[in-house]
Amino acid sequence: MINEVAQKLYKEQTKDTNAVHDRICREALIKFIKDLRFAMFCNYFCGDFTEDAVTKYLQDSYLDIKESLGNLFTKHQKGVDEFYNSLTYIRDLLMLDIEAMYLGDPAANSYDEIVSTYPGFTAIYCYRIAHRFYELGMKHLARLISEYAHSRTGVDINAGATIGKSFFIDHGTGIVIGETSVIGDNCKLYQGVTLGALSLKDGRKLKDKKRHPTLLNNVVIYSGASIFGGDTVIGNNVIIGSNVEIKESIPDNTIVRGNKCIDK
Repeated sequence: MINEVAQKLYKEQTKDTNAVHDRICREALIKFIKDLRFAMFCNYFCGDFTEDAVTKYLQDSYLDIKESLGNLFTKHQKGVDEFYNSLTYIRDLLMLDIEAMYLGDPAANSYDEIVSTYPGFTAIYCYRIAHRFYELGMKHLARLISEYAHSRTGVDINAGATIGKSFFIDHGTGIVIGETSVIGDNCKLYQGVTLGALSLKDGRKLKDKKRHPTLLNNVVIYSGASIFGGDTVIGNNVIIGSNVEIKESIPDNTIVRGNKCIDK
C-alpha cells in the first residue's frame, strides 16, 4: 500500500516540470522578492526619492525584473510582461496598506519604519505579489512566495484569497487566510485570526468551491478569533472580539463578544 502511494506521488510530481524547476530556483525567487521590494519602495530605502523617481526606477529595473522572472519561468514570458505592467497598480494598493497601518497604529513612527520592519507589511507585500501570479495562472510560483512570507512572518495568506484596499495586519503571528477567503476594504486583523474552511472527510470534493468566509468592509477581528465556512459572511462595520468561534453570518454594525452578538 505504501509503495502504491509513493508511485502515485512520483507520477504526479513528474507531470509538473515547473515544480522541479521552481525548487532549483528557490533562492533566485527569494532574491527577486527582495529586489522588487527595494525597487517598489526605493524612496524609503534610499532617502528623498519622489514618486516620479520611483516610477522611473521601476522602469529602469524592468529588464532586471524580466530576466529574473524569465530564469524562473521560461514558459511564461507573456505572464512576466503582464506582471510587470501590474506593478504600479500593486504599489498603489500597498501604499494604501501602509497608510492604514500608520493611521491605525500609534506605535508607528513613520511609513519607512512600516516598510522596513513590520511583519504585517511583509506578509501583505508578498501576498499582493503572489496573488497577481495566481491570477496569471502561475500558481506554484505564487505558493512559493506565500510560503516564503509564512516562514518569515508567521502569517499564512493563500495567494488565491481576494483582499481589498487598506488592509491592516497588526502583529500578525499565527494569522491564517484560506484560498477562497474574500476580504473587503479597510479591514483589520490581529494575531492568531483564522479564516478557515469547515473540515470534511473528503476535502478534495471542495476543490474550486467557496470554502472560506467573506468579510465585507470596515471589519475588525481581534486576536484568536476563528471564522469558518464558505457561506459565512461578516457584515460591514462588524467588530469580532478575541477567541470567538463563528460558523454563521453576522449582520452589519454588530459587535460579537463571547459568541454573543451585541448591537452597536
